[in-house]
Amino acid sequence: MRVDNTLAYIDQGSFLGLRALGRGPIVQAVWVYDRGVDMDGLRRFRRNLAKGLFGRRIERSALPFGRHHWVADAAPQSLDLSVQERPRGDVWNWADTCLGAPIDPEHGPGWRLAVQPLTDGGAAVSLVVSHSIADGHGLVIAVTDAVNGVDRNLGYPPPRSRTRRAALAQDARQTLAAVPQMVAAVAASVRVARAERAELATSFKAAGDVPPGDDEPMVAPSVVVFVDAAQWDECAQRLGGTANSLFCGMAARLGQLLGRVGPDGRVNLSWPVSERTEGDTRANALVAATMTADPDQVLTDLTVVRADMKRALSESAQTSVRMTGPLPLTPLTPRVVLRRLEGMVLSVNSPIGCSNMGDLDPAFNRPDGTDADYVMMRGAEPQITSRVLNRIGGQLVLGGCRSRGRVAVSVSSWTVGQHNSKEALREVVLKVLADYGLTGTVEGPLS
Repeated sequence: MRVDNTLAYIDQGSFLGLRALGRGPIVQAVWVYDRGVDMDGLRRFRRNLAKGLFGRRIERSALPFGRHHWVADAAPQSLDLSVQERPRGDVWNWADTCLGAPIDPEHGPGWRLAVQPLTDGGAAVSLVVSHSIADGHGLVIAVTDAVNGVDRNLGYPPPRSRTRRAALAQDARQTLAAVPQMVAAVAASVRVARAERAELATSFKAAGDVPPGDDEPMVAPSVVVFVDAAQWDECAQRLGGTANSLFCGMAARLGQLLGRVGPDGRVNLSWPVSERTEGDTRANALVAATMTADPDQVLTDLTVVRADMKRALSESAQTSVRMTGPLPLTPLTPRVVLRRLEGMVLSVNSPIGCSNMGDLDPAFNRPDGTDADYVMMRGAEPQITSRVLNRIGGQLVLGGCRSRGRVAVSVSSWTVGQHNSKEALREVVLKVLADYGLTGTVEGPLS
């Protein structure tokens, strides 16, 4: 059977946004070994990654307004091995440099695997992938499959396997067949615009105000905190919450200390809800859930946050239907509109991004075939600038996962008009841990 290699509308939107902005989000996993790594195991891991969701690239439609397609990634991925050792305390600075390596879902490489030997005999491993290739859950699936030797055999055709004439004909037929969807999408867009009229008006105003900044590409300051999982669970239970509601409570408290509080004293939390099903090959199989939280209340009582999270999750299906209705218009969206949308979406209500992957499959922690001592996952957007960060009102993004008896939380932050550094962010994170009575290791700044 011929494989349908047409990109989902949400994936084409992700790719078009990348091209419009000249940058895009990346998902990263980092493993730290207190000893050296098995290089043969890592090479096997790299080969197996190419047999799953990572083994593909995006090929544009022959029409400027057509649907793009997945093709097989014919170029073998290299294993980036650093020749110079780094001290253990510099691991997370090295992880930032990995984010800056060129990633391109169309021209390749769409992902990179790198190894850094450490002066104490240990090693660190970084895996980064374009969000246009896989989201966080997609990365988890790809890594787990690669460790377990699973070949998904996606069956995508080689690049440029269609003649120009055949591509034009096929894409034209596909576009014509999608006309009814586009008509329905126009109506859906009108409904969304009416429902979100107040926020859209605010966002247009906010997006039009560009505060000072420079155009030097950067990675926003970030740190990683590791907390004993039993201690984390005890704290959550003591406050009437769950491990996940404590994660959101921590995000709310950080938002308060970092100035992301609304006029009503509450903070706005947003997190991805995975819609990925078995055999789902979409790069982005998710929808956003949103809620507000009282950053003072979360320090003593998580029951309200827990209930509000359940409510937001139950409403995510309706949100998915409402927000995906306009997606068939994606191929027709001009770049200037996509650039404008970024400022509109991110500058309203100072959202705090919360992405908690929860318990990871034990296989995820074995990229070389053996257990790493520490693992962390995060989303990042390298190549962003302080000018853009100021224009969108700064950012605060948390990523979480749980493995080997530890909860790992990455925190990335930029506050407009403030001193932004890893050292300053570390002090804020330590303050939040103390507020909850938690002890943990906060890494990031080079000691």
